Amino acid sequence: MCGRLDQNDIGRVLNDFRWVDEVLRRGRAELLFNAAPGTLRPVLRMAGGALIVDDRWWMYKAAGAPATVRPTPNARLDKIAGRYWGRLLGAGRIIVPANGWYEWTGEKPNKQPWHIHRADGEMLYMAALTAWDARSEDRNASGFAIVTDDAEGGMIDVHDRRPVVFSASDAATWMDPELSGEQAAQLARSVSLGADKFAWHRVSTAVGNARNQGAELAAPLSPGLFD
Repeated sequence: MCGRLDQNDIGRVLNDFRWVDEVLRRGRAELLFNAAPGTLRPVLRMAGGALIVDDRWWMYKAAGAPATVRPTPNARLDKIAGRYWGRLLGAGRIIVPANGWYEWTGEKPNKQPWHIHRADGEMLYMAALTAWDARSEDRNASGFAIVTDDAEGGMIDVHDRRPVVFSASDAATWMDPELSGEQAAQLARSVSLGADKFAWHRVSTAVGNARNQGAELAAPLSPGLFD
C-alpha cells in the first residue's frame, strides 16, 4: 500500500495552480518528511472556483460500514467505481500534494526503504477520495484514502501499490465538480504519470518509525552505507 508520505513543503502548489482565481488556506496540518496514516494531512479541493488547502484525516472507513470492514489509507483504482467507493468518486475527489512517498524492499528485519519522487523535482499530486459531508464523530468516516493502482505494482516493489499521481493540470481536472464519477475513473486510468516520470534512492531505515522526522530521512544514503 501507499502508507508513508513525504509532505515537507507544499508551497509550490500555489505556483502550479496560479491560474486559479482564489486560494484559501484553511488547514494547519503539520508538514512532515515522514507522514503516516492516522494523521491530519494537507489536501486540496476545488469549490466555487477556489482552490482550498484543507486538513483531512488520512484513513477512511464509511460511516455505518460493518465492524468487519477495517479503516484503510488506500482505495484501489479497480474498485473505486464500485458500491463502497462510488459515492465518493462522484462527490469526494481531492488531491494529496506531496514531495514523495516511501516504499520498502527486501525481507524483515532487513527491509530497505526508498524515497520516490518526480524525476524533474516537481510536486506530486495524488488522487484521493473523501466524504466531506460525513456526519459522524468517527474521524475515519470523514477521512480520506489515496487511490492506488495495484495492477502496476509499486515503483520498486512489484508487490506494493503505487499511488495514482497526476500532473497539476490533470489534478485540477480530477477535482472539477463538473466531472462525473465515470469520467474521473477513466482519467485516473488513462493519464496518471508513468514510471519514467519518477526517480528513487535508498534512505535511512529510521524512516520506518513514524515518530522520526527531519530532512535526513528523505536524503539519499551515501554509497558506502550499502555497498
